[in-house]
This record gives sequence, structure tokens and C-alpha cells, in this order.
Amino acid sequence: MKVYILGAGPGSKEYLTVKAYSLITQAEVLIYDALVDDSILELVPENCLKIEMGKRGGKPSISQSEINSLLVEKCRLGKQVIRLKGGDPFIFGRAASEIQALIEAGCEFEVVPGISSALAAPLLANIPLTDAVMSRAFVALTAHDIEALDWEKISQIETLVILMGGKNLGEIVHQLLRHERTPQTPVAIIQNCATPKQQIWIGTLSDIVQQTYAEYLSPCVIIVGEVVRLRDYLQYPNNMVREKSEAKEIAPLGNKTILVTRSAGQSSKFTERLKKEGAKVIEMPALVITPPSSWHDLDLAINNIDSFDWLILTSTNGVDYFFERLAEKGKDSRALAGVKIAVVGKKTAESLKTCGLAADFIPPNFVADSLVANFPEKLSGKKVLFPRVETGGREVLVKELNSQGAEVIEVAAYESNCPENIAPEALLALQNLQIDVVTFASSKTVKNFCYLIGENKDKLPENWLENICIASIGPQTSQSCQSLLGRVDVEAKEYTLDGLTEAIIIKIKKSKVKSQK
Repeated sequence: MKVYILGAGPGSKEYLTVKAYSLITQAEVLIYDALVDDSILELVPENCLKIEMGKRGGKPSISQSEINSLLVEKCRLGKQVIRLKGGDPFIFGRAASEIQALIEAGCEFEVVPGISSALAAPLLANIPLTDAVMSRAFVALTAHDIEALDWEKISQIETLVILMGGKNLGEIVHQLLRHERTPQTPVAIIQNCATPKQQIWIGTLSDIVQQTYAEYLSPCVIIVGEVVRLRDYLQYPNNMVREKSEAKEIAPLGNKTILVTRSAGQSSKFTERLKKEGAKVIEMPALVITPPSSWHDLDLAINNIDSFDWLILTSTNGVDYFFERLAEKGKDSRALAGVKIAVVGKKTAESLKTCGLAADFIPPNFVADSLVANFPEKLSGKKVLFPRVETGGREVLVKELNSQGAEVIEVAAYESNCPENIAPEALLALQNLQIDVVTFASSKTVKNFCYLIGENKDKLPENWLENICIASIGPQTSQSCQSLLGRVDVEAKEYTLDGLTEAIIIKIKKSKVKSQK
């Protein structure tokens, strides 16, 4: 296998090259920069290992030597590795060091070009970088290190394209005015180019700093030169590019970063819902779902399935593993013709429907305790099959069923364990205090999250949890949050992932109103 050093382009997946798109959809390991757009990350296979290695100014980050070593390590494991860099790998991409490390290790590699934001941002803002009269040349530069640049020479070039200059805008303007660029020189700033969040500021050297005062501009591209004036003549009258001066509606979770603890390898509709509401989502697998240590008890129950009155399923994992095993034993849903099915939760009911079956009973509250309290018939003398997690599940349901006279046969259908390591992207975000909300959909995810945090405690600042909103799906999960994390800030009124999303939105809105008073 080989390492592909690949350009992600300027923003959303629409600006990938055809070759880049194809390679990303086949990746086994994806090592990517912080500014790679979420729409591109969604293209990778579910079983792909995703590792964020972005460098953020002034904050803890992975060293370049560590990135080099990781590329070599994953390549030697025989994996198809994609090293995904924003824009083009050879334009301010630090690709040379990584290539040298691969050459020294004897690892095969290939560089795949991408569209640089230095070219795409002005184009998407309808600003040409060259013009027969106004701009016979342009220069692209990074303003990451202001003092390293020869501003006397730079100021003489007709058109400047400046990357990584958002936080140094004031000094850039100062240097250009100091070296005889006129205050009336046009300036354009394009933020988040090639994404739905793209914004544009148009001004001059005399007023652009005042226009963007108190704005967080990164990532942005700054264009300086007379060609900026051509924009007025080159855009369609109904151009929908969002200007900073235009009124705009901010998504409910816009500018919020949410850490989702979930099962490794499972698709997350929850993540998609949060993204739809404007959030940046970082997934931190806190459960690893595996087959049980033995199929013996479940197989025995399946062989005698017609002896049961009820089948109780309390999770999508229970549904998935039970029906997979049913198929393994040469049976299908017809074997359940004489068995009624009770499920806990909408998501479990939806999972059951994918197997071609509808639940006979769903309790009004989506918790196991509600199942017994609202059961549609007397349980006395009923034989109940309960496929469940092998270890760590709640015992209350079984005790309540037994107390009502039911004969409950518990069988291990799957096991849930804690991952060996914390997801690198999640650890980096926690180190940098970038997480606004952490979500928990079960008590076990709280327990495993705390274990993984404990294993990495020396890598985290002492106040890592201080400003994080802790969001729980329901009462039992909230109890675990209180016990292990000391508090819970949000609890869903409806104990579903949609309910949890709504609860987070309400909390964020209330916080915004409070901060404005």
C-alpha cells in the first residue's frame, strides 16, 4: 500500500478533484488537517480510522515529527493512508518534511494536487487576480510570520493574496501603508471560502480594520489591489454570496463544537442532526460493540423460540445481534409468528421495522422502567425472552418482570466494552478547550468516557471540563453524569436523540439570551 498526500481543496467536497474524491472514499486511514471541511470527512468509509492532525496557532498540537512517524507507521501496517491537506499540498502545506520521512522509511507515496484557497477564494468572490490593465502579476504569501517578510518589495506588487493573515490584519495594513501603498487601495477579505459559511468584507486599507473589528477572521484570504474593484462588474446581479453586511440567520448550534460519545463503527444520525443545526461535531467512540463470549444461551432460546410469549428488545444492538443470530440458525421473522415483541425507545422500534416487523408494545416513556408499569397484559405466567448486553446492563427491568410473575430468560446477545484509546481528534479538541457540549446517550458511555479521560488526565489542562455543557439523554444517564462528572447541565425531556438535540438547542438559546442581558 502507499500514502497519498492529497489536496482537499478550498472548502466543501464539491471542489475536490475527481481523483481525490475516489481515493477518499476508499481510505483505510485518514490523517487530516484541522480546516478540512466536514462534508469531505463524511465521504470516508465507516471503518476508516480518522485522525485530525491540524496545527492551531498558540494551542497544543501534534508535532510535525509525530505526524511523519504516524504516516510511516500506518503505511507499514499495509493500510491505504490518505494524508489530507487543505488546499494544495505544495502551497503552504508542509508536505516536504512528510515526503522525506516516507522516502527514508521506504514507503511508497503519491502527491495528488488540490485547488488552493489562494486561487479559489478570489474567484468565488468574483475578483480576478490578473487583468490586462490593473494586474499583470500577483503574489501569494502567508502572513503567519510578519517579520520574516520583505514588505518593501511586497508592497510594490500590484495584487497580493495573503493567507493566514486574519489575526495580523492590523500589522499587514500598517506595513503596506508604511511602504507607500495608498489608503484608498481596495481590500477584500474572504472567510470560509467555498463553504456555506463564506463571508466577504470589501473595503480599503484605510477602513478594513475598523470594518472587521472584533471579528474572528480565520480562516480567511486577504486580497489587496485594484482588481478588487472589478468585482462590481463581474458578479451576477442576483449573486447569493453572503456579505458581512447582509442580514443572515445563524443556525441554532452555529459556532458550537459538540463531542458525541457513541459506539465505534455505528453510523450516527445524531451527528447528522447536530450538523444540520449548525454544530461542528467531533465523534469520540466510547463503546465497542462485539459478539458475546458465547452464543450458547441465545442459540438455545432461538431453537425454542415458539415456547416464548414475549420478546423484549431494549436497544438497536439487541435487535441487530438477535436477528443476525436468528438468520445464522436458518430462521427468519416467520419464526416469531406466535411471539409478541416489546421494545424500549423509538430508535429500537425503527431498527425492528428494518427487519420487517412492528412492535406490539412500546412504553409511553422511552425507558425500561416504564415498560413494566405500562405492560398491556398481565405478566403472571408469561415466558419472556430478553436478549441483552452480556455485562453491565441494568437489573431493574428483570427484577420488575419477575416480581410480576413472569418467567424471564436472559441471554447474552452482544457485549459492549471500552475502547483501548481515546480518539486523537477528541483528545486534541479537549486539550485546546474547544468543546462546548459533550453528549451521553447511556450510562455506560459516561463510565467509559471517564475512564478514557482518566487514562489521559496528564495530557489535559486542569480546567478542561469547566466550560463544557454536559448533556444527557435521560434520568439513568443523568445519574451517572452526577456520580462521575459531578453535574449534568441538560437532560432530554423526550428520552431520544431527537429529544437530546432539542434540549441542547434550548439550552444554547437560553445561554445566548442571558449573555445579551
